Amino acid sequence: MTTAVSLLLSVSVTNAFGTTTNLSSCVNTRNMSGNARSVPSSIFGIRRPRGGGSSTSLCQASMVETDVTAANLEILSGRGREAVAKLIENDDGSQAHVYSGWPEAGIDDEGKIRLADQLADLDASYPGGLAAYISKAKILLKESADGANPFSEFEALVPEGECLSYDNEGTMDFDEAERLGKAVMGDSVFVLVAGGLGERLGYSGIKLSLETNLSTNDNFLETYVKYIQAMQSLARKESGNEDLTIPLVIMTSGDTDPLTRKLLQDNNNYGMKDGQIVIVTQDKVAALKDGSAGLALDDEDRWTVQTKPHGHGDVHHLLVREGLIDDWEAKGKKYVVFLQDTNALVINSVIPTLGVSVKKGFHMNSICIPRLAGEAAGAITRLEHKSDPEKSLVINVEYNQLDPLLSTQGDCKGDVADETGYSPFPGNANNLIIEMGAYAKTLRGEDQGVVVEFVNPKYKDDTRTDFKKPTRLECMMQDIPKLFQKEMGADANIGFTTFDRWFTFSPAKNALEAGVAAVAQGSTAPGTMSSAESDKYIQNQRKLKYAGFEVETSDELVSVGGIPVTAGPRVFLASSFAITREEILSKVKGGRISTRSSMVLEGNGIVINDLDLDGALVVKACDGAEVSLDGLKVENKGWTLEEVPEGGDVPETVSIRGYTMAKQETAEYIINEPGKYTIGADGECKKID
Repeated sequence: MTTAVSLLLSVSVTNAFGTTTNLSSCVNTRNMSGNARSVPSSIFGIRRPRGGGSSTSLCQASMVETDVTAANLEILSGRGREAVAKLIENDDGSQAHVYSGWPEAGIDDEGKIRLADQLADLDASYPGGLAAYISKAKILLKESADGANPFSEFEALVPEGECLSYDNEGTMDFDEAERLGKAVMGDSVFVLVAGGLGERLGYSGIKLSLETNLSTNDNFLETYVKYIQAMQSLARKESGNEDLTIPLVIMTSGDTDPLTRKLLQDNNNYGMKDGQIVIVTQDKVAALKDGSAGLALDDEDRWTVQTKPHGHGDVHHLLVREGLIDDWEAKGKKYVVFLQDTNALVINSVIPTLGVSVKKGFHMNSICIPRLAGEAAGAITRLEHKSDPEKSLVINVEYNQLDPLLSTQGDCKGDVADETGYSPFPGNANNLIIEMGAYAKTLRGEDQGVVVEFVNPKYKDDTRTDFKKPTRLECMMQDIPKLFQKEMGADANIGFTTFDRWFTFSPAKNALEAGVAAVAQGSTAPGTMSSAESDKYIQNQRKLKYAGFEVETSDELVSVGGIPVTAGPRVFLASSFAITREEILSKVKGGRISTRSSMVLEGNGIVINDLDLDGALVVKACDGAEVSLDGLKVENKGWTLEEVPEGGDVPETVSIRGYTMAKQETAEYIINEPGKYTIGADGECKKID
């Protein structure tokens, strides 16, 4: 007598806004006589369920019998054999194309082994395994096909936050925010999300290796590392603790990991000590070919499942999985700062945003910018649940969802400007500061930092079943409030801090050609490497002006390579020179700089008492060197931008800008020995002690 044994797969799936669906499938495996069995037969191979028995509707979706023979099973690795067995046992017919029709043993064995091992990898890398991934996908794909509205139970409100301004009034005093931020900056850690290549920019390497500017040629990774080092130095000075260390975690992908490691190795970690930088690598997930969540096989290789990036939301799970949260808590760290890879201006806003988090008690604080109504940018929004306050949350809402939501409430005008000329909902710059205690509690919840996913298929037609190309489940870093809401309910305190765009936001994300086309259509933010470089110079011009320095410039931009950029001066103030407004005001005392000039200042001990610059000046001072510019007058040919001739054969790093920088003549002072120095009207650098 044979006893029927069923395998119960129970998966609980929560959609994007907290509605939970339980998906349980009772799956039978059967021997050759049709009786149920609990374990795949080592003699007859693995067989999908036939009709009959006690299977649920999922099991009944397909009654086609498909075998993986014992001989084929024998050639697989142990883990591969187990993965194939799990896929078949949990299948409702959607995955039959993966394991059906295998040729007999001895034919394509290498491919079978490779496929089975890949299934094992996909199963091991996703929390809950491949079965959980497919089950979530089925629910989300059905919601997508049905056109489900995730906001039907919510009302959009403007959340609580602060607006800070470097050179104007804000809702909170900038000095206070900076002072409070400085008090906790040494208790912070940084996480850099860097999983992308530069293909969209017309660059084949990793985006972190792109030069932020041609004055110093510092790349993005170097820029972030040098900022953290400057913050660390300031924190050591403020605290008196010379051992204080600010860690950096870089999240890479399979595409960027080797190149990121090589970049760090070739440059000796840009001066960071061993162990200060930790790299975690995100896994890819299986691509899905249709609305039934069938795994997409490679068009050229039926033994390979297509995979795609899961999204930068993986970072939260990786931090807890790799034990970093435990380590940081043990070391007394209080805040985690999340940065994106190609927005160099964001470093300006880190310290004051920390200060806002301290004052407001924010568990999560989004760095934001003023947002034009209807702009193609997400907005930080308070979603107030209409019946259950515990389900309310503050989160980013994408622009294509915000207008329809606002059109159904209040005056029904949709995404429109208020009296300021901007949308009342702040624009999301996608850089976050999260308080460690609440973060650790949330990540240790049942989801282990796996943020709620979404799916965004491109359908072939109105039947909304077949896709133009395979899709996958995705997750976004900024969706972590959904887990805060789940673990902390109404106690989660999530807000925002808004800064002027010139101060914190100019990402490089578009190729030169795309930027030129955007400008032709009226865009003032083309998002190219050239516009990002120009904005870097402009923010330093404004910092000098605020300190009382005479800066000759024009509000009119000039077109270089088809992109409007500043006519000058090109000013680069390194993080080692100053990272706070307080430092700028203490080090910039007086002088003037002409429009055509270029200036680079690197070193904590540099002070401008009096400078008259008409040309190019570079001053670099080592740690312990105090350099005073006392009446220095510089006049030389300087540096100029030269457009690349159309069709010119130039490297990618040049073609993505459309110009080179000709450094014709420079007054350069490099001080490599500690001590006190002065550079006077005669241009001589003299050591005075």
